[in-house]
Amino acid sequence: MIGNIATIGYGIATLGPGLGIGLIGAKNQEATARQPEVKGYLRVNMFLSIAFAEALGIFGFLAGFVFGA
Repeated sequence: MIGNIATIGYGIATLGPGLGIGLIGAKNQEATARQPEVKGYLRVNMFLSIAFAEALGIFGFLAGFVFGA
């Protein structure tokens, strides 16, 4: 039973980063359409933001193992 609860917890923990990464990508496209000349700077900031958002998903994944045992 603990494994099933940890799996559900991980699924819930991935909702936040998934939505965050989607919003980051959408806003990056919007900003690039508004000012195409800063496309390179926006791309770097987008990848950094995606990495930080993905780290939250990894923390949620690890918490399932740490607190599920």
